[in-house]
Amino acid sequence: MTTPIASSCRWARPLIGAIAALCIATAASAGAPQQKGQAPGWYRLQLGEFEVTALNDGALRVDPKLLQNITPKELAAALDRTYQTAPMVTSVNAFLINTGSKLVLVDTGAGALSGPTVGQLVSNLKAAGYQPDQVDDILITHMHGDHLGGIALDGKMSFPNATIHVDKRESDHWLSKENLEKAPAAMKAFYQGPQTVAAPYVAAGKWQPYETEAEIVPGIKPVSYGPIPGHTPGHEGYLVESGGEKLLVWGDIVHFAAAQFAKPTITIAYDSDPKHALQTREKLFAQLAKDRTLVAAAHISFPGLGHVRKEGAAYAWVPVIYQPASSAK
Repeated sequence: MTTPIASSCRWARPLIGAIAALCIATAASAGAPQQKGQAPGWYRLQLGEFEVTALNDGALRVDPKLLQNITPKELAAALDRTYQTAPMVTSVNAFLINTGSKLVLVDTGAGALSGPTVGQLVSNLKAAGYQPDQVDDILITHMHGDHLGGIALDGKMSFPNATIHVDKRESDHWLSKENLEKAPAAMKAFYQGPQTVAAPYVAAGKWQPYETEAEIVPGIKPVSYGPIPGHTPGHEGYLVESGGEKLLVWGDIVHFAAAQFAKPTITIAYDSDPKHALQTREKLFAQLAKDRTLVAAAHISFPGLGHVRKEGAAYAWVPVIYQPASSAK
């Protein structure tokens, strides 16, 4: 009696197979789609009585051919040691400091001056709980586009209530029409970008170059890297102090962390004076490793906060330990 029954059920086998295939396909398509996005780029810590918020503007790819004083073998070893490939990816970071009475932004990212992978600072500032019109003062480490470009968009101030502060040497150099005219064609954009975004602030009387290291707001002052800082004519850092704690926002002391801590003499084609740029870096590394000052870095992986440690004849970067808000002091 089993054979007739088995024979009579043969017609059902293709149907059963089709139903199984349909079930598998349905299960496969039921998975959540990939989102492709990233969490907002902000990270917060307390410095004495001040609140410091690191803001990410995005990232840029750096051609290793721009690096100088490094052999191909050294470059390959540095990339391999840090699990990277060329071109290198470098963060573009800025730092927001709430002193309790002033909201101060140090650097502003690239805005629209450096392509589609950057220009996210304003959206990340908002995600961090602030609005652009709340910013009182903006301190610029130097006037390369990836540090200054975010101050304006389409001829309008991105931070309408802020005053811009920058070293006078830096301002005089990059805002000079004469320097723009004399610059080779490949360099003209380095002048045109800053002149364009600075214009609405200059017109509104909100562009204020400084010549001393006096505090710009209580607890925050410029730090000169010498008469010839090297990276640009008036490249400066900003020292932030509160409750006995210190933070140095150092600008472009480092572009390629994987190699420049191990070999500080490595420079980059963007340096206006490579000899003095490496001297500034070596001097600053030694000082920061000795006094253990916390550093805020523009081009070290976000959030770009950490310390410089001496390691034999070289140095190393020690990133801050992540602290959720509930455990932050």
